[in-house]
Amino acid sequence: MSYRINANRLERWFYELGPIRPPSEGRDRSLLIRATRNCPWNRCRFCPVYKGQKFQYRSVSEIKADIDVARGLAEELKAASWRAGLGGRMDNALLRGIIGDNPDLYSRNSPDPEGLEPRLHSLVNVANWLSTGGRTAFLQDADTPIMRVPELLEVLTYLEESFPSIERVTSYGRAKTLSKRSLDELKQLHQAGLTRLHVGLESGADEVLAFMDKGVTAEEHVRGGRRVVEAGISLSEYVMPGLGGRRWSEKHALESARVVNEIGPAFVRLRSLIVGRGILLDEQVESGEFEPMDEDEVVAEIGLFIENLDCNTYVASDQMANLLWEVEGRLPQDKQAMLDTVNSYLSKDTFERLRFCLERRRRSFVMVYGGLPPGVQEEVEQASDAIRREAPDAADRVRKAIGLLKQSFI
Repeated sequence: MSYRINANRLERWFYELGPIRPPSEGRDRSLLIRATRNCPWNRCRFCPVYKGQKFQYRSVSEIKADIDVARGLAEELKAASWRAGLGGRMDNALLRGIIGDNPDLYSRNSPDPEGLEPRLHSLVNVANWLSTGGRTAFLQDADTPIMRVPELLEVLTYLEESFPSIERVTSYGRAKTLSKRSLDELKQLHQAGLTRLHVGLESGADEVLAFMDKGVTAEEHVRGGRRVVEAGISLSEYVMPGLGGRRWSEKHALESARVVNEIGPAFVRLRSLIVGRGILLDEQVESGEFEPMDEDEVVAEIGLFIENLDCNTYVASDQMANLLWEVEGRLPQDKQAMLDTVNSYLSKDTFERLRFCLERRRRSFVMVYGGLPPGVQEEVEQASDAIRREAPDAADRVRKAIGLLKQSFI
């Protein structure tokens, strides 16, 4: 069986990919199309992404050319699948065959070895997208709606024409940008195919937003969010438990719930704060200006937030930064079940909670990375032994081990 593809079909075999996408788009294996580069704000203290990178618009012609490459890859992959008797389906053997039988494109001895990684990433993205039916696409990077509306409309129309199988097109969007878009503009985008926006609310407390240099107010979050909902676009708001630290924890929870209630998004996604090395917030932690919360305090804050939600929405916990993956469900009917999960954790004795936290964080790491580095493994084992012995320093050892594990969480 030959998996050769038509190397003359395209001038290039890669398209530009940004660094991140929402977990839900990863689960659905969305086709990634980079509409803009990086973030136009890029000052949030808690965010490690895009730092040191300049925001750039991409021209419509550039974006369309990338869509053309993705379409060419999709057609070659489907043709190879039919030749292999798979009826258009994708599997790992097919992908390995294409990579192995096309050394001019996918080997380190290719004429363009520097382009090998982008070509492989593009091939895998399209193959993954086809494997789930080719139904979803995600426009990168951080704020696609900042594009001029006529240009974004042209991109959405071209994407739909190029891939008729696509049923959902989503993107990140900043509330500041959305609050400046008219309802008519958002309706036009929705009619052209933009079906969902992912927005980082993070907090509904103005003190927290200002401290984190989020560049937006609670009122702008509400205005932009309600406009998106009214335009018929599915809205996914991200809330960051722990972002207020110990200083603003209660206000952060209560005001975030208030803002979510006023917006009424389709989804609320929890993404607990992790203070990674090198991010701007780390400086405030070192100086004592910001005091991070421990696992128990963050869980209690999530409980307070959910208790005060009073809207029809789906609460999702689909990010590895969250301790309690089980806190998920539709409001209002699943509210009590989520609160029961929170209270069940908090009612455990100290060493039960420590054991749970350490094992849950270890599992999250292993699920993504496959195993623990030797130094981290040693700290986890020492923390586990301290729990088993109910040693006085068990909490400190667990905190240190979990801190090391979390540094790799995204």
